[in-house]
Amino acid sequence: MRNLHLLVAELDTMNLLTTKIDLDAIASNTRLLKELVGDTKLMAVVKADAYNHGVDKVAPVIAANGADAFGVATLAEAIQLRQLGIDKEVLCWIWTPEQDFRKAIDLNIDLAVISKEHAQALIDTDVPHIRVSVKVDTGLHRSGVDEAEWEEVFALLHAAPHIEVTGLFTHLARADEPEEPETDRQKEKFLQAVESARSVGLECPTNHMCNSPATLTRPDMHFQMVRPGLALYGLEPISGLDHGLKAAMSWVGKVSVVKQISAGQGTSYGLTWRAHDNGYVAVVPAGYADGMPRMAQEKFSVTINGVDYPQVGRVCMDQIVISLGDNPHGVAAGDEAVIFGNGGHSATEFADRLGTINYEVVCRPTGRTIREYI
Repeated sequence: MRNLHLLVAELDTMNLLTTKIDLDAIASNTRLLKELVGDTKLMAVVKADAYNHGVDKVAPVIAANGADAFGVATLAEAIQLRQLGIDKEVLCWIWTPEQDFRKAIDLNIDLAVISKEHAQALIDTDVPHIRVSVKVDTGLHRSGVDEAEWEEVFALLHAAPHIEVTGLFTHLARADEPEEPETDRQKEKFLQAVESARSVGLECPTNHMCNSPATLTRPDMHFQMVRPGLALYGLEPISGLDHGLKAAMSWVGKVSVVKQISAGQGTSYGLTWRAHDNGYVAVVPAGYADGMPRMAQEKFSVTINGVDYPQVGRVCMDQIVISLGDNPHGVAAGDEAVIFGNGGHSATEFADRLGTINYEVVCRPTGRTIREYI
């Protein structure tokens, strides 16, 4: 039995596929954002397991480096923050009246009101005190109270003595396009919503609409709080700009084998790629079961010891194949292959090659991928 424990411990130090998370980078990004917004409150969005960076490790770092509040999508995510010891304000914005939301209320978690039905469910809840923030739809046409129901919802909440409305919030549709006038239209609509809420007696002390791109480029819209997510993790939210953020995630696999391939021979399922010359290929254990999309075939490269090598052939469930040419740099089994991150292409560059966005890319590493923290 002891030998088995030793074997397991040894295997734990030989991870074949990892996301390396730089906590110092997250701390630096948090401080940068807080310095940028000054006295405005900083709500850190840590939904989806802190954008797949690991909320249990990331949230305490963000809390210690300037965050005033936290934002999450689901009740489970909000409750997890409390279990981690986060005692700052937490806002949850995706829940349904059919769920058991009482535990969240008991833990002093703020709930978003996104419809009249959500408002009524809270009004009908027999508890001494509930903190809510009303999400108003200003043009995204996703979740949020429609303009036609603003006044009715505001009046209902104002008439409920056990409900405290902390403010209003909304979500921007095109803030990552700074020249797009839709952002200004949404700002004006949001100001109308705040005025409407105050006209029925709500104070609305804390209002917010800025996501990462708007936080970085629209100080006129900071209001009383901003709500960045992506920027905390060091990814630039606006194409072509550089705000000095430090990327926190690297996705890295170890080369499992290097083998010769002759001119005309194919590799991987379907033999869809064939070698033009005699050379070598390497195998990296990152497949679609680990978050590498099958459609990524031959659209990206990995970086090994500072040199780029193209991915070739079909992406399999467990592995990808890399062409080394005649292997002039002596790539060998055990070498690190950077899919994106430190020492290789950025997550944004990887996303561009796949025709997607960096938000999705950092959420992709899953399956057998193991997190390591720096």
